[in-house]
Amino acid sequence: MPPSLSPDGDLFPVASLQTLKRRAIALQNLRNFFTEKGYWEVETPILSHDSCVDVWLDPFPVAIGSNATGYLQTSPEFALKRLLCAGADRIFEVARVFRQDEIGQRHNPEFTMIEWYACHEDHHAQMNFVEELVRSQLQLTRNSGWSDGSALPDTPFPRVSYREAFLQYANIDVAVAGNSNLMEVAQRRQIPLPRGIEEDRDGLLNLLLAECVEPELAKLQAVFLYDFPASQAALARIRPEAFPVAERFELYLDGMEICNGYHELTDPVDLQQRMRQQNAERVRLGKPALPEESRLLQAMRQGFPPCAGVALGFDRLLAWCLNLPSIRDVIAFPFDRA
Repeated sequence: MPPSLSPDGDLFPVASLQTLKRRAIALQNLRNFFTEKGYWEVETPILSHDSCVDVWLDPFPVAIGSNATGYLQTSPEFALKRLLCAGADRIFEVARVFRQDEIGQRHNPEFTMIEWYACHEDHHAQMNFVEELVRSQLQLTRNSGWSDGSALPDTPFPRVSYREAFLQYANIDVAVAGNSNLMEVAQRRQIPLPRGIEEDRDGLLNLLLAECVEPELAKLQAVFLYDFPASQAALARIRPEAFPVAERFELYLDGMEICNGYHELTDPVDLQQRMRQQNAERVRLGKPALPEESRLLQAMRQGFPPCAGVALGFDRLLAWCLNLPSIRDVIAFPFDRA
């Protein structure tokens, strides 16, 4: 006899078996797409001694033996870049990744990330690639008769720089605006200001992005936001000019962020400095510091090729293609049923 349902009814998948079969087909379609474009699939460790150092990404630490700590990976980035240092040119991974404190309609502590890198390309070339990939996945959905709810423009996805977006939708030039100017915009639009945010420029920018810019981007169906402030570079190159910008982009589909792409930082000295800054901010916020020395840094010191990379949330993309409201609808067992 089949097991009886628990009182909470949590024994069986959230997603229907039909949706899970469609998920498998969509993943195969994605793998075929990459292969046809000259990429090859790799597998890297889920558990590693190294971890991406980011203020807002909290890995799950795992005790290894009695005196060592490993980390479930928040992204396969470090290991994939080590493969680039070893001579790989166009690689992708269908990765299981883990992040603490991420539960909700668009978040689960464990999720599927598609991450890839192409040598001798920049973030503009990868925007072209991402658009092709998204159109391929949506076309599969439509050709298979799975859903006709989501749509894309017939013309190329619009591309709006971060600065242009704020000028257009928040009526402020972030290249010259100070914190007081950013606060004035928030107050004028009656946006509540968290305590202490007046000293946090990126916090103010993120607040205005969420409240003023992203709702307008959602009206464009699909849009790339690119060339972020240098202070939000993460591991992207910074282009030095009057208003230095980070050569990175995000794709929004109906207002939902789907991916993050970089023209990658290649200087290990700069990378180590950024990780040190990120750790200092983590400590200031009461978070544990993460390892700053890594095998990636050691590999980069022997040479790292110019490249661009992208991390894409597969669960989000599939839910959008199928016109489903939550990533829970495309995952067999979200965390509350895991």
